[in-house]
Amino acid sequence: MIAQPANLSENTNGLLTRFQEDCKLRGMVSASDYVNRSKEFCRFVEARGKTPLNADRDVIKAFLAFLKERNIKFKTISRTFTCISAFYSFLIEEELMENNPILLFRKRYLRKYKNDNDSEIRKLISIDEASKLVNSILDTRDRCITVLLFKTGMRLGELLSLDQDDIDLDKAEIHLKQKSKRSNRILYMDDESVLALSRWLISRKNRLGSEGPALFLSKRGSRISKKPIETMIEKHAERVGLHDSKSAKLEDRFTPHCCRHWFVTHLLRGGMSRDFVKELRGDTRGKQSISITTLIGKS
Repeated sequence: MIAQPANLSENTNGLLTRFQEDCKLRGMVSASDYVNRSKEFCRFVEARGKTPLNADRDVIKAFLAFLKERNIKFKTISRTFTCISAFYSFLIEEELMENNPILLFRKRYLRKYKNDNDSEIRKLISIDEASKLVNSILDTRDRCITVLLFKTGMRLGELLSLDQDDIDLDKAEIHLKQKSKRSNRILYMDDESVLALSRWLISRKNRLGSEGPALFLSKRGSRISKKPIETMIEKHAERVGLHDSKSAKLEDRFTPHCCRHWFVTHLLRGGMSRDFVKELRGDTRGKQSISITTLIGKS
């Protein structure tokens, strides 16, 4: 393995500094992450006698192999190449390059790498186990979040961005923010989802930060973030025997994304066409909602 240089060339350092300034100007929250990952790539490239402006496919392939040798998870590798691709997009905007060499590389090598190595099976629980999990949760906020993740199939990021104004209880609708990954922005709720949401909205009035727009609040009164929800879901799932925090295997761990996996899988197993499930998942426009009456016990 070729050692990476301690210091980058003056020209490359200048490019990275300008890239960082551009990221901040664009309001990118993870600007430092984009720059740091791009800097690691540039160091590797310069150790091979190249610069980011003339790095060829062989060097990029070598960098992928270098990351794989470190046993880095696919998600982290994918994130790294996303950051590098953004760096090259910046270089194109600055008229320093004509093409982004990462785009076709990611399409060929990262997809193949994921298919070959991402063999772990995500945990799937039964409908009865989902009912057991939901009914074990007493906190109205936690219960509402879990129900909506199960019964709408929305992504965690979509749930985090919800405001009170996005909810129409009379029409049993949830209006999602515009996202590139989502086509249908309206989710339809059944009676049980409406009930869980109604109870949370009543409880929310007495919570810190209730005057703000966010639908789901943290204990400090701000919009709840990703980590507390992940911790909450895992805590409740572990209590009812559905999550093993000590295991590194996906099939032993229950995370918020498992709710979306549950939503899609049980629809398919119930006989719904794959095309229509794609619509419900948000891949194409759809207008239906899953209705599983056993999910929440009536009270």
